[in-house]
Amino acid sequence: MKPRIYYTKPSITDLEVNYASDAAKNGWGDQCYAYIERFENLFKEHLGVKYAVATSSCTGALHMGMSALGIGPGDEVILADTNWIATAAPIVHLGAKPVFVDILPDTWCIDPDKAEAAITPNTKAIVAVHLYGNLCDMDRLLAIGEKYGIPIIEDAAEAIGSIYYGKRAGSMGSFGAFSFHGTKTLTTGEGGIFVTNDSNLYDKVLTLSNHGRSRFQKKQFWADEVGFKYKMSNIQAAIGCAQMVRIGSLIQRKREIFAKYRENLAALPGVAMNPEPEGTINGAWMPTLVFSPDTDISREKLQSAFEEKNIDARVFFWPLSSLDMFVSEQQNVNAWSIPQRAINLPSYDDIKSDEIDRVCNVIYGFFS
Repeated sequence: MKPRIYYTKPSITDLEVNYASDAAKNGWGDQCYAYIERFENLFKEHLGVKYAVATSSCTGALHMGMSALGIGPGDEVILADTNWIATAAPIVHLGAKPVFVDILPDTWCIDPDKAEAAITPNTKAIVAVHLYGNLCDMDRLLAIGEKYGIPIIEDAAEAIGSIYYGKRAGSMGSFGAFSFHGTKTLTTGEGGIFVTNDSNLYDKVLTLSNHGRSRFQKKQFWADEVGFKYKMSNIQAAIGCAQMVRIGSLIQRKREIFAKYRENLAALPGVAMNPEPEGTINGAWMPTLVFSPDTDISREKLQSAFEEKNIDARVFFWPLSSLDMFVSEQQNVNAWSIPQRAINLPSYDDIKSDEIDRVCNVIYGFFS
């Protein structure tokens, strides 16, 4: 049997190891935040935003950002039914209600028309999740937000490297949140970041991120409110700093892998891949295939075929409203249909050309 092809793994070099070792040896006392601050500054510069707060996860960044917006009991937050539960969890934790709407059939991101139709007097925010590096229709969503006075939150966990008409994903909404989980293009092992251009929102999140202790508070160990503990460690941030040195090549490599898949599979009928509409650049975090219903290719058939060839294949996100803790919303036809005939493809940084060919051969087998 040929060696296993994993769907993802991080790219860690001696640079990351050396930075982490330095943080472990010297990142204490008055240097305990040195790499964290450095990482925040590097990320702000890359994204083109004014403020950033490094966090222990993207979920934590979303939780604090939503809390800072005042989201709480009785409120509603609109988001696409196709998401990982991490996007919905902070809404529930804050006592608010997630309202699931359908996705577009081509980008697999939130349908702006369905989002607007779901707005009620209780709507407090709309979350735009840039799924698998694909970009939401931000012009339309921001216009809806302005029309109704509703903040647009960008969950850009999967969209490092994605650009929407010259603006990086995560930089356009009231705030953005990113993930640096070990599966992501840029990793700190676990971790995330909150970003915004709103100084008031930044101050609120900064306070919340430090157990509710304001940066303007002069009393030692005095909390101004009950906050959170979602800090990134200095050692994690050191790894992140090394990754930021390499961010250009990490993104470029993702796009090269995506281009190879797209070239190899272009001739197959009834197969759609991550779109890249004019004016956008897809960061290509997770190359994804969606098969048309008439191909009769299912998620289960794909998983079985890949497993037979010792290849990891990651399933498309289940609709959140299909989970037991939420009310079923089967009128979200795209969110319920697409995952049944879709698969994510292996795309780690050092995947070899012949390994991509092995993956593609499994797909060809369905059309032979």
